[in-house]
Amino acid sequence: MPLALLLPSLVMLLVFIGWPLVQLVVMSFQEYGRAQIFGAPAPFIGLDNYLRVLGDSEFWIVLARSIVLCVVSVVATMVLGISIALMMRALGRVMRTVVSVGLLLAWAMPALTATIVWGWIFDTDYGLVNYFLTQVTGTDWTGHSWLSDPLSFFSVAAIIITWGAVPFVAFSTYAGLTQVPDEVMEAASLDGASAWQRFRLIVVPYVRSILIVLLILQIIWDLRVFAQIYALQTVGGVRADTNTIGVYIYSVSMATGDLGAGGAIAVILVVILLLISASYIRTMLKTEEDL
Repeated sequence: MPLALLLPSLVMLLVFIGWPLVQLVVMSFQEYGRAQIFGAPAPFIGLDNYLRVLGDSEFWIVLARSIVLCVVSVVATMVLGISIALMMRALGRVMRTVVSVGLLLAWAMPALTATIVWGWIFDTDYGLVNYFLTQVTGTDWTGHSWLSDPLSFFSVAAIIITWGAVPFVAFSTYAGLTQVPDEVMEAASLDGASAWQRFRLIVVPYVRSILIVLLILQIIWDLRVFAQIYALQTVGGVRADTNTIGVYIYSVSMATGDLGAGGAIAVILVVILLLISASYIRTMLKTEEDL
């Protein structure tokens, strides 16, 4: 009976994830360009695509850029998400409901829509950020482009990515915080433990497994981010200086038509994500053993 109940989900996974993944791996070992798209044979070329990708300095620059953006976004997301969860724990029912509704609205907004809205906020001529800075500093910020410079481009991208990811971390952490016994917290407070000590020595051990899982998931999601970066590049970013690994795969595959090299890059990313997922699986299994 359990296998019968799992069978529909397994079939869906095999059809929509397993088979495309197999095709991707096979394509990464082939010479697959525009001619092959229109029916020409795709000869196997072994590891040539991988050697060409790994020998390309641009790939390593893009990968390093993606890792830095991922680290910044993940740290900001975890800090803000945990802080909001702690705030929700301390708020009354009415204000907690208001905060929850706000988080749900941000979470429900599609990534592309959110990026367009944030693009308007940072607009060169009519953006709220430039207007606010002009009013506060007394200097005219009108005409300042936040997307033409790579550093400010990725700062805006990190804000958008963090804004969309914080609700999930906040809700998940808050759910974990509800499992921390109030009696233990009150006893620690009576013993003279500060708020930081209570959080570090009592709260964190109770929700450590949840935080680890959230951290790993955020790393996986932020490392392969695509929609936000691509949309910002369309608004005004310089693509050559702002590509991340997700957009780079798309550019190599579609712009140049080299689907073999694009498949090799995608497989490399899949391997990286699988290594990260292995940590997630080990954490889940350890949690089940502890239970």
